[in-house]
Amino acid sequence: MKSWYPVLAALLLLCLAAMPYGYYVLVRFVAMILFALFAYEKWQKEQHTLAIVFGALSLLFQPFVKIALGRAMWNFVDVVVAVGLLVLWLKGNHKEKH
Repeated sequence: MKSWYPVLAALLLLCLAAMPYGYYVLVRFVAMILFALFAYEKWQKEQHTLAIVFGALSLLFQPFVKIALGRAMWNFVDVVVAVGLLVLWLKGNHKEKH
């Protein structure tokens, strides 16, 4: 599942560009599903803190009851989450090599 971290990070960072509205909706669906899967995986590995964080992100990004944060705040959230995913991905790759 960790191989999806940089993919989702890239999708989130693309949200900073002027994209069609459908792209943002698609990203919300993809993010919701992936964050839910990440949460489940972390819960199974007994990494409960990360499981809760990923679960909360799944709820934040869900497209059914939209959370209106405004464009600037969503951009900030997208960048912070993308950086967090990349850090987790890099840490995971570093551990696997050693």
